[in-house]
Amino acid sequence: MRTAAFTDLTGPDGVSIIEQSTPEPERGEATVAVEAAAINRHDLWILDGDSAMVDADDLPFVSGLDVAGTVETVGEGVTGVAPGDRVVLCPNETCGTCRYCREGPENLCENFALFHGGLAETARVRADRLVAVPDDLGLVEAAALPTAYMTAYHMLRRIDADPGDHIFVPGVTGGVGVAGVQLADALGAHTVGTSSSRSKLDRVESLGLDHAIEGTDPEGIREAVEAIGPVDGVLNHLGGEYTQLGFDVLRRGGRMAVCGRTAGGRSEIDIPDLFLGHKRVIGSTMGTQGDLERIVDLVVEGAFTPEIAATYPLDETGAAFAAMQNRERVGKLVVTP
Repeated sequence: MRTAAFTDLTGPDGVSIIEQSTPEPERGEATVAVEAAAINRHDLWILDGDSAMVDADDLPFVSGLDVAGTVETVGEGVTGVAPGDRVVLCPNETCGTCRYCREGPENLCENFALFHGGLAETARVRADRLVAVPDDLGLVEAAALPTAYMTAYHMLRRIDADPGDHIFVPGVTGGVGVAGVQLADALGAHTVGTSSSRSKLDRVESLGLDHAIEGTDPEGIREAVEAIGPVDGVLNHLGGEYTQLGFDVLRRGGRMAVCGRTAGGRSEIDIPDLFLGHKRVIGSTMGTQGDLERIVDLVVEGAFTPEIAATYPLDETGAAFAAMQNRERVGKLVVTP
């Protein structure tokens, strides 16, 4: 089978199309003919050599977390899916035996990891991680859901977002930002988002963003958000200096969920503001398979439509990563093997 493998950890130029053996399912597994695989910042970090999990000894490496397609074959003991089923993969990999797997939620697993291997014509996956895709949901749209939308959905749950809440989303034109806006809008919450690009903000406003702030200077953003009104929750996928910004605009007792480090892996915060304001900062990684199942239902119910920026054939996977690196698009970039 053909794969878009990382053969050098040097950015988009490090992607090569190579032939690899077509996998066969083992017990509890299935193989999926990959019709769509969305890419994420997580993949780009690996490709840029900015991930501790992959180094030169692991090359060639096939990334790709978000897989949608049709089941080809199933291994021994598989009963939940059958050849021909349309499916999307929940990319969570958990041990199933630690305290956190037993007590839940599953993404607290002390051995938590993520599936990789979707940038290929065929993917071998755990069969019990496959979620059914109804016929009226396209597989490209389904592939957009697992990482960005599942992460944003879980963050909204973690901050106890309610209808009518004001949610601040710095960097709103990224994958998690767009997903957060659409899901908050479906919930009935109001969103305030930032970007350096007016045209991108215009696009996200058409998807449900209530208040758009153009700029990247934290002080200017703080003033603009405060002029809009108190913030009940923050979806922070940037980290860095935006963490203190999130604290600055939160109301007393407000909650901030943090899921990423695009703007920096370390943040300084005002500790008195934290405890005197009864504010909470909450770490959040991905979501649960139940979250993904609910998101699929929401799309089918018409609550929102996943935003797809562009699709690329497998041969142009490097170009897809270049577009992500250059921040050219709003919405998900999807490879269609």
